[in-house]
Amino acid sequence: MGSWRGLGTLITCLFLLHPLPSPACPAACHCSLGDVDCTEHDLHEVPHNLSANTSTLWLGYNFITVLRPGSFPFLPVLLRLSLPHNHLGTIHSQALVGLGELQELDLSNNYLTVLTSETFLPLISLVTLNLGSNRLGELEPRVLYALPQLQALFLHSNPWVCTCSIQPLWYWLSHNKEKIKEKSLLLCTSPEQLINYPVMAFTNESFRQCQENSLRAQDYAFFLLIGPFCFLASIFLCIFMGSITVVCHNLHKQSHSWKRSPVCRWH
Repeated sequence: MGSWRGLGTLITCLFLLHPLPSPACPAACHCSLGDVDCTEHDLHEVPHNLSANTSTLWLGYNFITVLRPGSFPFLPVLLRLSLPHNHLGTIHSQALVGLGELQELDLSNNYLTVLTSETFLPLISLVTLNLGSNRLGELEPRVLYALPQLQALFLHSNPWVCTCSIQPLWYWLSHNKEKIKEKSLLLCTSPEQLINYPVMAFTNESFRQCQENSLRAQDYAFFLLIGPFCFLASIFLCIFMGSITVVCHNLHKQSHSWKRSPVCRWH
């Protein structure tokens, strides 16, 4: 019995002297207590061999142009993801799957032009989103409605196109002013008469003309197509009805002639 107890003590001592190996750290990164810093290492994609206990991931100042489906491995406790100053232009709708605990996402100073609501659907815990200094001319409010916990949003230094199409975004912004950071830097870049005009300075009256002229390009295209179609259809209908009338008239005439024809009598 004493020998078994001594053996257990020996094994415990060996574990203390030789602790378990630490989680893997990508060669291009520096890792410390859940913090993985891969800043400025000429990376073209997200490192794949990240530890599951990663809570903060710094990927700024690299050359990541696309976030593909499954770009991130299993990271159940990732809270902060930083991707500023890359060449990021595309985020696949499945790129952020598995990041349900993420609270802060920095995508500033990139080349993003379009974002879809599907992209951010997995981020149910996101509190802070930085989209500043990208190439966003428009942003569908559905992208923001997909983030139920959002409290801080950065949209500064984007080339906002202040036509009628920006009205839905303006409506969301005007009803969520407390979430918008750096409001004074949300400026129009077109049309020419509105260059540097603050987006937040618009009012309902500003979009009155949009409501009066609500027809879109698709509507005009529809009318241009349906007009000739109706015209041709009416011609074919007139020809058809005319033909039916002529046939009926001829049948009636033949029937009348048959009734008036002489009847031969035999004597």
